[in-house]
Amino acid sequence: MALTRRGRFITLEGSEGSGKTTAARHLGEWLRSRGEPVLVTREPGGTKLGDEVRRLVLHLRDVSDDLDPRADALLYAASRAQHTARVIQPALERGQHVISARYLDSSLAYQGAGYGIDLGQLRQLQAFATYGLLPDLTVLIDVPVEVGLGRKRAGAWNRFEDTQGVAFFETVRQAYLNLAAAEPERFRVVDGSGSVEATDQLIREVVEPLIFPAG
Repeated sequence: MALTRRGRFITLEGSEGSGKTTAARHLGEWLRSRGEPVLVTREPGGTKLGDEVRRLVLHLRDVSDDLDPRADALLYAASRAQHTARVIQPALERGQHVISARYLDSSLAYQGAGYGIDLGQLRQLQAFATYGLLPDLTVLIDVPVEVGLGRKRAGAWNRFEDTQGVAFFETVRQAYLNLAAAEPERFRVVDGSGSVEATDQLIREVVEPLIFPAG
């Protein structure tokens, strides 16, 4: 009996309003239309624990500014550990491709650069939480901060955006670009400032060689 081919792990990253969740869903639909088995997920979320962490963090950010950055990082790491062990890794071993809107790079950009937590310590925490699992491909959907926040204002704007301000999100965006520059073999940067359809097409172009290699 033939061994099951291990799936590919693709993450979509980007700052606020970059369209990660929508892009992940559309990418999953495209791959399924081409006969590929796909699991689309997100962080924080993907598990009951992850959903509770999402609910708790959003609630705390909405009612108070007093969530300690290290507590924030640890909550996300707990969610990520459960997500990796119970959802991502089993799906990959079953032969499914996994597409996740956000993964460990979000913590490096937000808690690291944004909140000023030491990147070395954060990397150790992420390696522990993910069992050392890195994506095969990380697509960074890059949008100017004013474009991303403009989209959020038209949709799911919340107190987090008000509290942090534009300078925070500029720092996060630059951190993402720095991460991409440091790992060009894993990252691909696409322009997400255009239409949803245009962004989807750019993402497909960088994903296709991974899933459908020539020859």
